[in-house]
Amino acid sequence: MSTQSALITIMIRAARKAARGLVRDFGEVEQLQVSRKGPADFVSNADLKAEKTLREELERARPDFGFLMEESGASKSGDGRHRFIVDPLDGTTNFLHGLPHFAVSIGVERDGELIAGVVYEPTRDEMFWAEKGQGAHLNDRRLRVSAREQMRDAVIATGIPFMGKGSDPGHRHYLGQMAAVMGQVAGIRRWGTASLDLAYVAAGRFDGFWEMHLSPWDMAAGIVLVREAGGFVSEVDGGNKMLDSGAILASNDRLHQELSQVLRRAKPV
Repeated sequence: MSTQSALITIMIRAARKAARGLVRDFGEVEQLQVSRKGPADFVSNADLKAEKTLREELERARPDFGFLMEESGASKSGDGRHRFIVDPLDGTTNFLHGLPHFAVSIGVERDGELIAGVVYEPTRDEMFWAEKGQGAHLNDRRLRVSAREQMRDAVIATGIPFMGKGSDPGHRHYLGQMAAVMGQVAGIRRWGTASLDLAYVAAGRFDGFWEMHLSPWDMAAGIVLVREAGGFVSEVDGGNKMLDSGAILASNDRLHQELSQVLRRAKPV
């Protein structure tokens, strides 16, 4: 059995507690009260309740940590060195449509470096967790990115820009990227939950993942998972400012450079 640090244990406990409320609400998804945050971007009572639970649990255990949370934004509390980066319900649109593919995502940043991550998918009770230097895990099993070497054998995940996300030129740029990748790989998947896409790269289920216009809470935990599973994470152009740019490319070491080149050469359509 894999040994968890005190920090990971705290994060897992908080994720499980928040997820219990999500699962209850998921069973009554048609009765949820939903308000619009913006075009095609919804926030539910379930989302807000989960964030409140996470904040309370994490703050009680680590009062010196700051927070960056999807719904309530950044807090200036804490020691200035540590912060939790939290998405209480990644995959909100899936959740609200009754699709059982969503997650609680918690990342930890110390002095600007991501050092720990937890991604919990409650409908399958899959707890992905990782800490710098300690490897990546799914429940009690150690994870490793896939060993596929050829693009033609690879299944690549992505996130399609939706209404209100990015400009029309951004959409055309993405379509060009998808067309370029589509001609090189065994398949492309779009499942709508970036934190789980990254967790699946760490688990070797996907061979790679790319997306633009993400927020830090969408990918903070997943970045740690992929790196600790032996994978590579960067911006599409090779940069390392994913949390700032919102652009990310994750894959195993054999495909990362080639996938990056395909994406960079792609022309808008």
